[in-house]
Amino acid sequence: MSDLSEEMVAELLSLEKRNLIKNPHGAEQFEGWEITENGGSQWRVEELPGDCGKEFPDETVQSYFATSFELCLKKQVLDLRAEGYSEDLLDTVQPKITVQDWYAGRSDCGCIYQLSVSLLNESQETVQDFKPDPVSLEPENSDCSWSQVTHTFEGYGPGVRFVSFEHGGQDSKYWDGWFGVRVTNSSVEVQP
Repeated sequence: MSDLSEEMVAELLSLEKRNLIKNPHGAEQFEGWEITENGGSQWRVEELPGDCGKEFPDETVQSYFATSFELCLKKQVLDLRAEGYSEDLLDTVQPKITVQDWYAGRSDCGCIYQLSVSLLNESQETVQDFKPDPVSLEPENSDCSWSQVTHTFEGYGPGVRFVSFEHGGQDSKYWDGWFGVRVTNSSVEVQP
């Protein structure tokens, strides 16, 4: 840290670890989210545990987003400068950026979950990304409990200004309604 200016040290010390995702579990329906795919019966917010579902491990989370029988995706593009992180800090310190998401299936229908998170530059071109393989959940192979996926970006180089977070999926049997994957409690945190 000896190479950091006093201003940057002060900025680091003032940063609070917080979730940059707006409306992470649907308390405000889809406010803050851009729906990029809205197939089948479209996205819907449901109360936990939902039909054929399990309780969420954190009792403060009361709802989730449900997908349908065709692909449903939604995303947020987070402007790190607007969130209070200076270009100098992002380029010099390159603080760790941790993303996490929770997903679950139903006990009566299989589904597919997918996640794509990208660190973007000023022109919103990808600097680094995290795109795990889609996850297939089948009731006969899973108890349909909530699962968590986590990834930390580090050493990504200068120029990162935005984080794009997109997730969703669909059911695997093409049943009308909301039998697809459920997602909730998403987060993107810049580590001070």
